[in-house]
Amino acid sequence: MGKVIAVTNQKGGVGKTTTSVNLAAALAVGEQRVLVVDIDPQGNATMGLGYDKKAQETTVYQVLMGEVPAQEAVLSAAQEGQGGPDLIPSNSNLSGAEIELVDQDSRERRLRRALADVQDQYDYILIDCPPSLNLLTVNALVAAHSALIPIQCEYYALEGLSQLMDVIQRIRRKANPELRIEGLLLTMYDSRNNLANQVSDEVREHFGRKVYETTIPRNVRLGEAPSFGMPVIYYDALCRGSESYLDLANELMDAGVPA
Repeated sequence: MGKVIAVTNQKGGVGKTTTSVNLAAALAVGEQRVLVVDIDPQGNATMGLGYDKKAQETTVYQVLMGEVPAQEAVLSAAQEGQGGPDLIPSNSNLSGAEIELVDQDSRERRLRRALADVQDQYDYILIDCPPSLNLLTVNALVAAHSALIPIQCEYYALEGLSQLMDVIQRIRRKANPELRIEGLLLTMYDSRNNLANQVSDEVREHFGRKVYETTIPRNVRLGEAPSFGMPVIYYDALCRGSESYLDLANELMDAGVPA
């Protein structure tokens, strides 16, 4: 059964989608079977993996609403003539899902139930969450075995993190007892920057071994790759961004076999 990891942080611009797309690609390079679930209405992970989000008729929206099984929404990288991970795409249709789900039974368990049908087909399922603690994020956390939390190396890095930890604790108590912290990932790191080093030290002091040894640097290639619709490892395999996500994939795999 594949390990399901929610990539989440309610702060925007911290590298959630960058991490979801590039970690998935790095795991795929490591011969892991990987599925990315884009549960952000912005659909950035969908575009980052080379798909036109506006052209997708079957998306995670239909999966959450129970209109199609998850398998029917999967875009197979092999069938699409692309390398890398498979994808359940997203687009702006997902924006209305939260309102539509409010009156539904077990609304916070929709994604968990849907992914149960495809979990055995993958080693890792990465869920790219929206930048908020809404019902979509709750669905991701209830579906997940663990949460991977990107943290930007900036002044307000820890702001709101306690709220996310409280939400994870509540979900663990009420809906998903096995949910744990997979790891905290420092992103946009520049070792020449005193503030970045201070933030890194503070995060490591607070969370200890839960912080990945790998840090994701500020890297031009990482910023350029999404505009070409591809993970950075396919855009420039030798850049620092590619090397960092390969290191992160190895750290994740070394932490244990998928649950």
